[in-house]
Amino acid sequence: MESRGVPPGPYRATKLWNEVTTSFRTGMPLRKHRQHFKKYGNCFTAGEAVDWLYDLLRNNSNFGPEVTRQQTIQLLRKFLKNHVIEDIKGRWGSENLDDNNQLFRFPTTSPLKTLPRRHPELRKNSIENFSKDKDSIFKLRNFSRRTPKKHGLHFSQENTEKINHEIINEDQENLVDNREISQEDVEEVWRCIILIYLQTILGVPSLEEVINPRQVIPQYIMYNMANTSKHGVVVLQDKSDDLPHWVLSAMKCLANWPKSNDMNNPTYAGFERDVFRTIADYFLDLPEPLLTFEYYELFVNILGLLQPHLERVAIDALQLCCLLLPPPNRRKLQLLMRMISRMSQNVDMPKLHDAMGTRSLMIHTFSRCVLCCAEEVDLDELLAARLVSFLMDHHQEILQVPSYLQTAVEKHLDYLKKGHIKNPGDGEIAPLPIYSYCKQISTQEFDEQKVSTSQAAIAELLEAIIKNKSLPLKEKRRKLKQFQKEYPLIYHKRFPTTESEVAIFGDKPTIKQPMLVLRKPKFRNLRY
Repeated sequence: MESRGVPPGPYRATKLWNEVTTSFRTGMPLRKHRQHFKKYGNCFTAGEAVDWLYDLLRNNSNFGPEVTRQQTIQLLRKFLKNHVIEDIKGRWGSENLDDNNQLFRFPTTSPLKTLPRRHPELRKNSIENFSKDKDSIFKLRNFSRRTPKKHGLHFSQENTEKINHEIINEDQENLVDNREISQEDVEEVWRCIILIYLQTILGVPSLEEVINPRQVIPQYIMYNMANTSKHGVVVLQDKSDDLPHWVLSAMKCLANWPKSNDMNNPTYAGFERDVFRTIADYFLDLPEPLLTFEYYELFVNILGLLQPHLERVAIDALQLCCLLLPPPNRRKLQLLMRMISRMSQNVDMPKLHDAMGTRSLMIHTFSRCVLCCAEEVDLDELLAARLVSFLMDHHQEILQVPSYLQTAVEKHLDYLKKGHIKNPGDGEIAPLPIYSYCKQISTQEFDEQKVSTSQAAIAELLEAIIKNKSLPLKEKRRKLKQFQKEYPLIYHKRFPTTESEVAIFGDKPTIKQPMLVLRKPKFRNLRY
């Protein structure tokens, strides 16, 4: 069963919970069962529920094929605890459920959770404040400078001069009033530019339900952009915020297994398991997840873009969101993703768990260290596992610095500085260039644009398959056949006739023509 799609907005995890519970109640087969010489109608066994829900979650784009059977059992236990299901005698409230023949049924009460309502005055203030912020970036202000030092954040003299020269320093020969762009002006430009790009990438009419603009700290973005090693990893000026040396050594040991620069070869069996437990214990003891409690709703909303035809959108959105993190968190996330990605791909890595493979173990161990809500959310584990799986596969792109963002900020600051330029000879003042921002549209218009954008992305995917010269002909045929089955209208638009397919493959068409119908000869009666 495919996901019906939960739109972006606040409390998305609760909306997903309601979607899954509704799908489970409406789709789970019910029948008669016998237990202790007694018949019970309209019920199911725990094993049947595990089978059905496991298949549902793996085929739901919000969770994906990385879902394990054990995670499915954990979710069913939460169903029992929250009275989504009850045992055959009407008992619920505990998590006493295993993959066996114990009988359960659905209660008559609704399992849906109510969504908290946001106070309208708070929402109004949030919108007005952001509108003022966007207008303010067109004006130069002479506010006092401020130098934040949150999370041990210090700008070195070298990097400060680098940013000032790259962003602020321009030719000012023709300026009538040579005003200085303050540090606060620069920070406001960074905040607004990254929010505008994020809104554009996500394709949403507004970000007001996803993130509060005041949650965006420009100093973090600027630091994460400017202070990186040659490998793109954040370099911290304050080493007290960095990973302890023994954790770094342990991570290098497993990332470079069996070759390591910091540690000698193991001298006893199970050495690598002990090293892995040491790393896991450190990350599990952190006071908050690496993506922070504050940005939980933001990352959960991006989880709804994690579909094959929207992969590029998800990568670009996550790339911007990870720039919002405090530099120590971003550095830890970068090093952790590099380690678990290498370990998952290392065929020489010894088995670290008796029942799970290396990739599944990495996701299961570190998912809640990466994404977690401050208040317990029933789908936390599944949502976090989905995100960590995607980060593992695309961490190099997601955690690199986007150069286009720096360019956009430089251009905008240049417009700010040249807002009052005296044209030679006429004494007139040239105005600022006009910027147009995304305005709010109706729900119907948004849905129509979303469908057209998705279809365009799917059509691009089809063209990529067609033009892929490195793909063997047999494999290309198989992919096109699968594409034709999933998206027949888009496929027919690209290949309206069999001749158009011949032009691609250069041989007989894959759509078989009807066979030539020959008239059967009439047999004469042998009797006269």
